[in-house]
Amino acid sequence: MNVYDSGRMADILKPLGYTLIESPEDANLVILNTCHIREKADEKVYSDLGRIRPHKDEKMIIAVAGCVGQAEGAEIMRRAPYVDIVLGPQTYHRLPEMIARAQRSQDKKQGPGRGVIDVEFPVESKFDHLPQDHTTVGISAFVAIQEGCDQFCTFCVVPYTRGAEYSRPAQAIYEECARLCARGVKEITLLGQNVNAYHGLSPEGKEWGLGALMAHLATIEGLMRIRYMTSHPRDMDEELMAAHRDIPQVMPFLHLPVQSGSDRILEAMNRKHTRKYYLDIIEKMRGYRPDIGLSSDFIVGFPGETEQDFQDTLNLVKEVGFSQAYSFKYSPRIGTPGALMDNQIPEEIKAERLSRLQELLFAQQQAFNDSSIGKTMIVLLDRKGRKEGQYLGKTPYAQSVYVEAPARLYGHCVEVNIEKASSSSLTGTVVTQSN
Repeated sequence: MNVYDSGRMADILKPLGYTLIESPEDANLVILNTCHIREKADEKVYSDLGRIRPHKDEKMIIAVAGCVGQAEGAEIMRRAPYVDIVLGPQTYHRLPEMIARAQRSQDKKQGPGRGVIDVEFPVESKFDHLPQDHTTVGISAFVAIQEGCDQFCTFCVVPYTRGAEYSRPAQAIYEECARLCARGVKEITLLGQNVNAYHGLSPEGKEWGLGALMAHLATIEGLMRIRYMTSHPRDMDEELMAAHRDIPQVMPFLHLPVQSGSDRILEAMNRKHTRKYYLDIIEKMRGYRPDIGLSSDFIVGFPGETEQDFQDTLNLVKEVGFSQAYSFKYSPRIGTPGALMDNQIPEEIKAERLSRLQELLFAQQQAFNDSSIGKTMIVLLDRKGRKEGQYLGKTPYAQSVYVEAPARLYGHCVEVNIEKASSSSLTGTVVTQSN
């Protein structure tokens, strides 16, 4: 989502004459677009600000955007008074106005402490005020279709920094995707904090879920692949599962966070589902698409987690079998119920459990990738590699593949014979170009 938001900020600033440059030393405007989901990401903001500060002169504007800005606007101004603008993820469409205010303050030489803070949740949707065209377009693109979350998991700051769930109208999403495809985009990943809770209005004024939306997008000429993330188990309905079977453009890959395999911890997390509920979804999903690749998120060391609770998580991982996953130590976030809970787990225990979990997850990812050796897979070549003549692409199951190929195949789906596998990528040889 932050990649998408950063790109849209660049789109907003283009009419003002701003263009992207590689390093901050020569910049007139530096924007840190931030994440607040974990403490490590939070503290990195201040570290990066410290590296930028020596380059700030009277003409440079420094802005902190995103969820850290939303949650800690006043604290940022206190700890880094040289910051000129702090804005939340819902207000970046007002950047030109904020920049103008910051420049007026500079012209008046008002000094530190006169920064612009805009972290209110606006009445209007930012999507209604964004430029139609994207400045930079590649072969793959992100498109935000939903923002915010109504689930209120006890570990998560998203409902407080991104706000309540909001779904964009289907036709607005269709038109954005169609413009991207007209400029050469072949793969689109639909984004949302809780993307499968999508409930936008159809062109006829009815309410559509994510499955219906993807069926509509599949009619766009040139759109070859559709992905989506991140989902919540409570919002996986039959229509969405069937979309993986019935819509060729929808890839056989699902990122469905479970966070824990223990019912006791899931209840403490306010996840609103049980272990069995999650496993039943996986069984249904495999009924619709037996070859589905599964990914998930895991948090270890949530307050009160016992060794048995952790073993329940390991057992769930063994039962499901994931193609890839993200795993983290629990990080208390100020303002969330989890941060106030008793029985906080010591860091050394969290680290030891994370190591055991990741060992299992990496082994499953390696096994999944090993199973691809000898197969011919369709790969969309969407990036250039570091070596001359090398390209990277993704299989339908979101595996990265390295190949040597002529430049004319860049941006195309090609058949690749998979020859080698590591836990993070595959290597193969192009066989033929697919249609």
